[in-house]
Amino acid sequence: MTKVLMVLTSHDQLGDTGRKTGFWLEEFAAPYYRFRDAGWDVTLASPKGGRPPLDPKSNEPDFQTDQTRRFEADAQAKAQLGETLRLDRVSVDDFDTVFYPGGHGPVWDLAEDENSIKLIERTVAAGKPIALVCHAPGALRHVVTSDGKPLVAGRRVTGFTNGEEEFMGLTKVVPFLVEDELLAKGAEFDKVGNFEPFVVTDGQLVTGQNPASSGPAADRLISLFDGAGR
Repeated sequence: MTKVLMVLTSHDQLGDTGRKTGFWLEEFAAPYYRFRDAGWDVTLASPKGGRPPLDPKSNEPDFQTDQTRRFEADAQAKAQLGETLRLDRVSVDDFDTVFYPGGHGPVWDLAEDENSIKLIERTVAAGKPIALVCHAPGALRHVVTSDGKPLVAGRRVTGFTNGEEEFMGLTKVVPFLVEDELLAKGAEFDKVGNFEPFVVTDGQLVTGQNPASSGPAADRLISLFDGAGR
């Protein structure tokens, strides 16, 4: 059975706005059920452990999907979400792959979290696939290869775009713009129109542009294992 670790944010403050943030529900629920339905074993982790903060906006009617409604009716999944492991207590050796849902939270904590940085570096060094969607690719900003170069340098990636952040009115609120940061690290940043599903695969690194890309990114991750006959 393939074992996947899903890493969620523990950060719940949207800068100095006084508003709440966290993980985006669709970006958790869609991959979670893709993995479950594929027969994968899913483990959840976050920097602080316990229940990660949900961005309340992501559960408003306009942003609900079949998968978010499935989650809301799934007592077992909700209980599992309430008991995420602390990130400093997980080991890459215990998992076949790693998936990072987005939401705005990750650009504050996962991007700077030493345990997250080491987890990604060790996952890549072990030749295991890793996927990050929406704001979560921002967690790659300090990740380096074994020779000390930025992981994303010279690699094709995507993530929440400057245009999408501008549409949300949060360009001046977030600590950095995902697109600008990855470009600054030497990445080749690909994108499509605002909020259209888009996934990029570069070797074992899978990135998705926005919430609509989270399910497709999970599908791409699953296909890497199907293709390898694992």
